[in-house]
Amino acid sequence: MATVTSEVAAEIEVLTTLVRRMFPHASFPDAPYERCAAAIHAAGDDDPRLRAQLGQGIRELQARGFADLSEDDALALLREISGTVFFQAVRAKTVTTLYDDREVWALLGYEGASYDQGGYLERGFADLDWLPAARIEEAS
Repeated sequence: MATVTSEVAAEIEVLTTLVRRMFPHASFPDAPYERCAAAIHAAGDDDPRLRAQLGQGIRELQARGFADLSEDDALALLREISGTVFFQAVRAKTVTTLYDDREVWALLGYEGASYDQGGYLERGFADLDWLPAARIEEAS
């Protein structure tokens, strides 16, 4: 197993905070966010351009004290940087990583793909407990 330097750990910590602020879910524990941040950081190992973008973006967030900002101030900063290549790269990787985490699936109530279990018609098609019951009226 590779040793994580303190610099890498600090970068992953900033990314973890960033991902949590970008995609806040009060019911999510830290682990899915940490795995997502680690995956984003690792993606930079294979892509020099992404590595440079991550490095610069993380340094800028650290310089602005992002980890210690209030929720409102962090949101304002996120809006400010939302057009940057750094923000867009983190957002894109988060969407495809955080929401592909089986722990997140369980937290959101997603049971996974259904094709290998015969589909949803006979297995869960109408088990949406968060929607009100359908109002069925006969035509007169």
